[in-house]
Amino acid sequence: MTTRDTAKLSAKFQISIPKAIRTARRWQAGQVFAFIPKGEGMLLVPVPKPHELAGMARDANPNGYRDRTDRV
Repeated sequence: MTTRDTAKLSAKFQISIPKAIRTARRWQAGQVFAFIPKGEGMLLVPVPKPHELAGMARDANPNGYRDRTDRV
């Protein structure tokens, strides 16, 4: 992947991601992405599927957690 990988916005407002970037990031067709504004640019971030998030909070400590009923 080089800094020279570029893409052009089509008349239908579509952008093709260069193959070198798709391969390096292991992005697949049909994958969902989020666009996050960042200054003058935009971050393109893949949205994880629910099964990819399973177990992430396994060792989380729920003590001291405040919910909606605990507000002043």
